[in-house]
Amino acid sequence: MRDVAVIGVGMQKWGELWEKSLRDIFTESALLAIDDAGVDHIDAMYVGCMTSGLFVGQEHLGSVMADYLGVAPIPSVRVESACASGGVAFRQAFIDVASGVHDIVLAGGVEKMNDIDGGGATHALSTAADAEYEVYHGVTFPGLYAMMAVDHMHKYGTTRDQLSHVAVKNHRNGSRNPLAQYPYELTLEQVAGSLLVADPITILDCSPITDGAAAAILCPLDMAKRLSKRPPVKVLASAHATDTIALHSRPDISWLSAVEKAGEKAYKAAGLGPKDISFVEVHDCFTIAEICAIEALGFFERGKGGRGAESGETAVGGRIPVNPSGGLKSKGHPVGATGVAQVLEVVKQLRGECGGRQVKGATIGMTQNMGGVAGSCAVHILGSV
Repeated sequence: MRDVAVIGVGMQKWGELWEKSLRDIFTESALLAIDDAGVDHIDAMYVGCMTSGLFVGQEHLGSVMADYLGVAPIPSVRVESACASGGVAFRQAFIDVASGVHDIVLAGGVEKMNDIDGGGATHALSTAADAEYEVYHGVTFPGLYAMMAVDHMHKYGTTRDQLSHVAVKNHRNGSRNPLAQYPYELTLEQVAGSLLVADPITILDCSPITDGAAAAILCPLDMAKRLSKRPPVKVLASAHATDTIALHSRPDISWLSAVEKAGEKAYKAAGLGPKDISFVEVHDCFTIAEICAIEALGFFERGKGGRGAESGETAVGGRIPVNPSGGLKSKGHPVGATGVAQVLEVVKQLRGECGGRQVKGATIGMTQNMGGVAGSCAVHILGSV
């Protein structure tokens, strides 16, 4: 297997992009990544997308995006793993380059979620849960994560305030990210006092509905040193794991086993541990999800993740900064693009390009991207060269 580097990344501002189509927003980010890499062609492409058929009525994205980007007839394929689609697309691009099949590969992610109403979006997202049992009985993702939060509170004493601290911290980081959908700060009182969605989850505990895309260019590390206009970033590890699709099938509903397993594989592949990681981008689709993820990745003991944001340990400048980009909460969550955007944040942090949210002295960054209630999870570790 060859060493692999990321030599270019691209992303436009996320939000409600009414004036642009699915193919527009993907192509804009892909062209930004190609320009950032300084390459004149790509050999293959992987497009992470959860459910474009339900959101905008368009399938067959491998062909659509290669055509619209002007790179056909290269091999191009859509990758779907619910909200982990982007992370898994990046992993497929990594394997493609590492195995020697192709040299310059684009990993992209895209989702356009605002073209349908709230009921339609809830239905589209619910297809990532257990349709025959959970969804049939009316459970939504806010409901599933609310049950995880109640269980975590009951077993470990996690508090309503600790959930709010996660949102406040991520919006503080996002206020320094010009590409974030909601780049403004929140207070604890605003989070706890906002509309109750599924007790104890309020609307400001939830990530938003977002239109957006992101892209990254990968190539062999030895080629990167010759090609890249900017310092290349090495992919130190790529890992992927799965778990039961139904939350009720698990022995512990507030423990993310797929995150734990993917994290263990990534640490072993990189020869590193949690103490070696400078910062981490985790999948905070709900505030409780961040708490559970940082426990499963070993940054906090089981049951103590809630204290991370409350104590300031997960803030930029803290012991282990979590979601310096603003995370899904503030930056936005176009579900197929999120995993690639996490990689983009790590690359920019390691290049020292993040301005007011820069993690000082960062040399190694991690991403954790999951689908559903972590029925699937991709974890990557990247490092400065």
